[in-house]
Amino acid sequence: MKYTVLVLFALTPFTGLRAQNYKAEIAKWRKEYKEAFVNEERSPLKANDTASLRFFETDEKYKIATKFHATPDSQPFEMPTYSGKTKTFKQYGTAMFVLNDTVVTLCIYQNIKLLDDKKHKDHLFIPFTDGTSYTETYAGGRYIDLEIKDIIGDKLIIDFNKAYNPYCAYATGYNCPIPPIENRISIAVKAGEKLFGGKHKD
Repeated sequence: MKYTVLVLFALTPFTGLRAQNYKAEIAKWRKEYKEAFVNEERSPLKANDTASLRFFETDEKYKIATKFHATPDSQPFEMPTYSGKTKTFKQYGTAMFVLNDTVVTLCIYQNIKLLDDKKHKDHLFIPFTDGTSYTETYAGGRYIDLEIKDIIGDKLIIDFNKAYNPYCAYATGYNCPIPPIENRISIAVKAGEKLFGGKHKD
């Protein structure tokens, strides 16, 4: 018993430090996320609008180790967008994990057009909706960006604390992909970006 208590006492500072470091990591990500709106030419938001961006509290339980399964034989398809246009994607693979006692499988996509872009050819994309959509988060779903290098063997970390809204959450006139039905999560994912606190620009 004494040994167990000593071990727990020794681990507590380490655990607390790790949590602090992770919160700092997410805070840095969100700061850079806001700055990107100011620097992006086609951004729907101005610098003062970024004060209305809202997020769930950082929660490390939503940084999830998943089992990745590649789908190299999948065929390109047209993913609808909220503007009525389509974008060509290919399913790159799937990720399976357990969240809140529920088994979840998400499809991971690759934008065919970006394959010819040297800078973005390794970009992967997860559009999804969940139990918070329409109430706490944007009805049109949220996105997570990844890179091929994030996949190590059959392992992939998906961090929902980095889930973000498409431009359509802030203004009309953008071609935002609609999350396919297979990426509609039934449970609530209380992590990442919330509904925009400002006025939608029509």
